[in-house]
Amino acid sequence: MSSLFIKKKGNTKPDKKAESGAGTKRKASANGEGKGRTKKMTARHNEEISSDSEPESPAVEKKVTFQEDEEIEETAQEKKLRLAKLYLEQLREEEEEKAEEEDFEKDLIAGRLQEDVLEQRGKLQRFVAKDYQPPDIADIRLLRGHQLPITCLVISPDDKQVFSAAKDCSIIKWEVESGKKLHTIPGGRKGTEDRHVGHTAHILCMAISSDGKYLATGDRNKLIMIWEAAPCKHLYTFTGHRDAVSGLSFRKGTHQLYSASHDRSIKVWNVDENAYVETLFGHQDVITGLDSLSRERCVTTGGRDRTVRVWKIAEESQLVFNGHEGSIDCIQLINEEHMVTGADDGSIAVWSVGKKKPLVTVKQAHGCHGDGGLEQPYWISSVAALQNSDTVASGSNDSKVQLWKCGEGFRNLQPLFSIPLTGFVNSLKFSNSGNFLVAGVGQEHRLGRWWRIKEAKNGLYIIPLKKQNSEQDLTSGK
Repeated sequence: MSSLFIKKKGNTKPDKKAESGAGTKRKASANGEGKGRTKKMTARHNEEISSDSEPESPAVEKKVTFQEDEEIEETAQEKKLRLAKLYLEQLREEEEEKAEEEDFEKDLIAGRLQEDVLEQRGKLQRFVAKDYQPPDIADIRLLRGHQLPITCLVISPDDKQVFSAAKDCSIIKWEVESGKKLHTIPGGRKGTEDRHVGHTAHILCMAISSDGKYLATGDRNKLIMIWEAAPCKHLYTFTGHRDAVSGLSFRKGTHQLYSASHDRSIKVWNVDENAYVETLFGHQDVITGLDSLSRERCVTTGGRDRTVRVWKIAEESQLVFNGHEGSIDCIQLINEEHMVTGADDGSIAVWSVGKKKPLVTVKQAHGCHGDGGLEQPYWISSVAALQNSDTVASGSNDSKVQLWKCGEGFRNLQPLFSIPLTGFVNSLKFSNSGNFLVAGVGQEHRLGRWWRIKEAKNGLYIIPLKKQNSEQDLTSGK
């Protein structure tokens, strides 16, 4: 029956036997022979008609059959060999991936070690200033709670809280994310020192340890108070200075505290042991600012003696630097070897420990005020530095905070952008992450009442710092 539908190549004549067979079938169908036979024939017809293509040659059919037989007839030993090869291939790929990851981790570790070495030497300078963009004014938040001008502030090591103090003698602990007050230590009236737990005079300075355990505050009553930072619990009070305490700083990684005073001395304290260590002398005028990092040394500004001093505690020696023409009122370390200062002559300077003069000075950094011929530069009331980077900030009373970019080697200082803020910017601090800047603002200067800006608001300004790379990452979905 199947020969009826096979076409032979090169022969178009019909097969006689096929015709005879077809005639027989037609005759059988016409005579109406059994239904079963008819169904069987119809099924066979359908099966054969459904294939339009020519059947493969016997050689091809044999080849396919042989391959199928080969697959089916794979021995157990061959199967084990094949699976073993696959397993070895997977192991090889995994080892290659692991080696790539290890190389990547080694590069990361090498980079971190190199950064650590540069940081210890005081030469680390991360170039991040170029990524910062001016913040939207609507994103700047004002936290209000103090009745009088803010004088100083610190940010917790994890960037989650801010501590602020003011001329109203109070201390407030804030939550950065929500802007809520977490705790308030109220100020007391003058003459209540013996019964009030807290300050009863203007608080001029504060510091927090690098582990966030201790908070230290200093006031015009010559007192240094030590607090447990988390619950804001008073622990003890240091006495010994003979005038207002104007600067405080914890040595990074320790609980060693440095204090500066208007009595022109530096004192060293051990907070863990509630103990006084030693006193250092050298400045010829009131000390107005102090800062330190991980080395056993601190830096100070001497106000009207116009000097910056580096105190080497272990060697019991000091380095003296001159450069500003006016009173040097504020200072902050950029890294172990470089620092930025601000003076009342309106100038900002960047220094290196290895040079007696500033590496760069920007005069009238915030412009001038006054009538023609009687112009006076705006005092620089605060400076801040993003540690181990090329970014610094300065504040005055010209209704703005100015951000600056340090060039390579800290040998030049270029303005990045300004952020509008009304009032005296008495304190500035970068967050450790560099994601925001906090400004303590008041109607008056932190050290006196020479001017009063009535339209200013006493409070903290949380200024988000937008980064260009972050925006690109968000846009690309990273």
